[in-house]
Amino acid sequence: MNFRSITLFTASALLATSAFAQDYKAGDMHVDHPYARATVPGQTSGGAYLTLENRGNSADTLVAAQSPAVKSVEIHTMEMTDNVMRMREVSSIDIKPKEKIVMQPGDGYHLMLIGLKTPLKAGDKLPLTLTFRKAGKVNTSITVEEGMQGKKSADDHHQH
Repeated sequence: MNFRSITLFTASALLATSAFAQDYKAGDMHVDHPYARATVPGQTSGGAYLTLENRGNSADTLVAAQSPAVKSVEIHTMEMTDNVMRMREVSSIDIKPKEKIVMQPGDGYHLMLIGLKTPLKAGDKLPLTLTFRKAGKVNTSITVEEGMQGKKSADDHHQH
C-alpha cells in the first residue's frame, strides 16, 4: 500500500466514523454517541451508554432520563467489589467543570432501559431525553448497535 492509498483509506475511515457520530448540546453540556446494545427476544431491559462532557466553568448534574420506548430509564453505576459485580441505581450524576464521563458496558455509569416495549434491534433508533439541573433538557437519539446475542452481559441479568 502506498502513501496515497493510506491517505485515502484514512480519510474514508474518518468520514465513515463522523457519519455515525452523534453530538447533542444543552447549555455547556455535550452528549456524544448515545447507543444501546441489541437485545434478544424476551429480554425486558437493556443498557444505554453515552458520553457526557461539561464544557463550562460550573458543575452540572444529570438528574433524569426518559424514553417513550421503555417503561422507565434509571441511572445506574457498576463496580467490581471482591470479585463481585455490583450494580445500583443512583439518583443523579454530578459532572464537574471540564469533566468528561464516558459510559461503557461493564464499568461505571450506564442508563438502564427498563420495560422494553419491543426488542432492541441493530439499526433501531430510540428517543431519549436527558435532564440536567442547570442546562435543562436535551433530546437525543439512541442508536442500537450489535449486541451480545448469545452472550450474557451484566445488564442482561439485571431485571426489575
